[in-house]
Amino acid sequence: MMHNNFINYLKNERHYSLETIKSYSHDVVQFFKLTDLEYDFLDKVDIEHIRLWIVLLKKKSLSAQSINRKISALKNFFNYCKREGVVKIDPFLKIKSLKEASRLPLVISEPILLDLFEKEGFFENNFEGIRDKLILELLYQTGIRLSELMSIKLSDYHCAEKQLRIIGKRNKERIIPLTKYMTELLDEYILARNKQFANTKLSYLFLSKKGNKSYSKMIYRIVNYYLSLVSTVHKRSPHVLRHAFATHLLNNGADLNAIKDLLGHSSLLSTQVYTHVSGEKIKKAYKKSHPRGS
Repeated sequence: MMHNNFINYLKNERHYSLETIKSYSHDVVQFFKLTDLEYDFLDKVDIEHIRLWIVLLKKKSLSAQSINRKISALKNFFNYCKREGVVKIDPFLKIKSLKEASRLPLVISEPILLDLFEKEGFFENNFEGIRDKLILELLYQTGIRLSELMSIKLSDYHCAEKQLRIIGKRNKERIIPLTKYMTELLDEYILARNKQFANTKLSYLFLSKKGNKSYSKMIYRIVNYYLSLVSTVHKRSPHVLRHAFATHLLNNGADLNAIKDLLGHSSLLSTQVYTHVSGEKIKKAYKKSHPRGS
């Protein structure tokens, strides 16, 4: 009962994305399964149960980052239970996140992505080829998230204003400016979409080859395939293009606050990771080029 109430709370009050809700739901169910506890005895959960749970997660070889995400999910759950009066004391209140290894985002270089978009022969001249190119270009030229890409509707595109309306985390809206080239790609795709699925009533911009709403595995597959044609990096996900978008903007002199707004970050702290990526590039250039840089 509390599990279902919690899911409704995340959806209706916190306005979390479907992917986040699904992830939180799985983490809560997993916690009770691994600790052999029941929802009827929420007030019996104590710090020892939580420590046992974390140990079991470590034995599954999960990274500190993955475990911290699960801790966050359970903190949200028990905070909700306390708010509803189901538990008197939040057992996760004194639980701290695990220390994570410092990781910089993986960034694909500008020449590699320019090679993909500017050389002929990568994208076929049919519905799927036009759609795939638009997906990759949008991810790289706007830095939008995977969930945001899949949620775009035809009505979110404003051709005359060269703008795209994006609904981000917690239903936060932002307007993305589009280049003339991007509007041309969008117009070309919409024509192909209307021709391919003339009778569809779906309002979502991106459709599968069967005319259904796009889904995460489909987008991952598309991005992975095309990036594999031009790059040997091991990670070829939509998020890699988001990282490339931000880093390449910063490398070319864009203001950090502007990048923050384009990415839809609520805090500049989330955006500052890209200054470290750019900083590493500056250090390498200095050491390579300056007479006394070595």
